[in-house]
Amino acid sequence: MKVATFNINNINKRLDNLLSWLATAQPDVVSLQELKAEQGAFPVRALQKLGYEAAWHGERSWNGVAILARQRTPVVTRSSLPGNVEDRQARYIEAAVNGVLITSIYLPNGNPQPGPKFNYKLAWFERLIAHAAELIASGVPVVLAGDYNVVPTSQDIYPTRSLDNNALIQPESRQAFARLLEQGWTDAMRKLYPVGPLWTFWDYKLGRWQKDKGMRLDHLLLSPQISAQLLDGGVDRAIRGELNASDHAPVWIKLDI
Repeated sequence: MKVATFNINNINKRLDNLLSWLATAQPDVVSLQELKAEQGAFPVRALQKLGYEAAWHGERSWNGVAILARQRTPVVTRSSLPGNVEDRQARYIEAAVNGVLITSIYLPNGNPQPGPKFNYKLAWFERLIAHAAELIASGVPVVLAGDYNVVPTSQDIYPTRSLDNNALIQPESRQAFARLLEQGWTDAMRKLYPVGPLWTFWDYKLGRWQKDKGMRLDHLLLSPQISAQLLDGGVDRAIRGELNASDHAPVWIKLDI
């Protein structure tokens, strides 16, 4: 089973890019983030023409997450992250596909920091950690996929001091990600490629794509029940270089399911 995560950065604006990648890469399951489309504006028919069914949680202009499955219908188990009933932002969805629980996570960016946006990021992260512990305890195979808006370590970003104040690399952000892993999750891409850059995001500004000044924000974490079934993985970097591209590239893994 090929599972991918992709921050599409406006699904309707980049629909042709998405459809072209799906037709070529043919992932079995895809977690999408930053749809930037309200619930009724999701392009479900275009995806169905390629053989993909979808579950999504949209939000007008901002956020939005989805899970696509090829020749299957995702069975939604959650359309929001528990822990705060007043939080209406569309940042989490969870569905079962072929016996595996898949998430799409769009963790808050947190900038500027310090401030309320960074506080929201950390509070959201705490809720994710609590829910992830429950998923581990359930004993089911899980892939926690999504855009975590966290650069886990210094090797996950190009050498720079210009982003020292950025919420993505703050000690609190990295510590939260490390605490999540300590529950027993396996960082799939780092298991496959323990050292070196694995960029998944290149900012539109300052020619960072052309200069390959990227960072790793998009992650696939595997529960203990499924980590041994990891076969392969990669980043489809070429997608970032296409016309009208998202500032993220798809990240994928193959599991022996």
